[in-house]
Amino acid sequence: MENGMNKKVTEPYLVDALSFTEAEARIIEEMTPFITGEFTVSDIKRANYSELFTSDEESADRYFKCKLVFITLDGKSGAEKKTSTYVLVQAADLRDAIKKLDEGMKGTMADYQIASVSETALIDVYPYSAEANDIPEFGDAKSVMSVRQTILSIPAGTSKQATIAGIEVIIDRTGRDTVVKPIQDE
Repeated sequence: MENGMNKKVTEPYLVDALSFTEAEARIIEEMTPFITGEFTVSDIKRANYSELFTSDEESADRYFKCKLVFITLDGKSGAEKKTSTYVLVQAADLRDAIKKLDEGMKGTMADYQIASVSETALIDVYPYSAEANDIPEFGDAKSVMSVRQTILSIPAGTSKQATIAGIEVIIDRTGRDTVVKPIQDE
């Protein structure tokens, strides 16, 4: 803050992961180099997005949750069937989100309607990549797995010293949340 005091903030991020432990390891790996002092992974929730449309534009700094309704015909009865799905779109504003959504859906053969578009509180999104060379946000795949294995090796109710992104930290699992504290040079 302006007066030199630290202020506690909570920021939501979206991480594509197979488990809560992997999501926690990947966000710790990503955040450690950029945060001074202690930080906590306070909550992990499952998000249900079927598609992500990103943008390289600098002005596209927001994420919009778009609900799409696909209309299909039942082959036997001929009745219309509606199926909902959610898509995340990175855009500058609401109009830009709808434009980018339509561009992203261009090749879709199914008929769809846009049921709703709303801005999310997401700060950033970290998609999954299977190739180690395609993971610039997370370092190499070995380091992500190392963080994951480190977290998995710490029994609940204990803490352990570790090196993450070249920074010595204490990973504390004594409370409800996993807390990461940098070790201060004395």
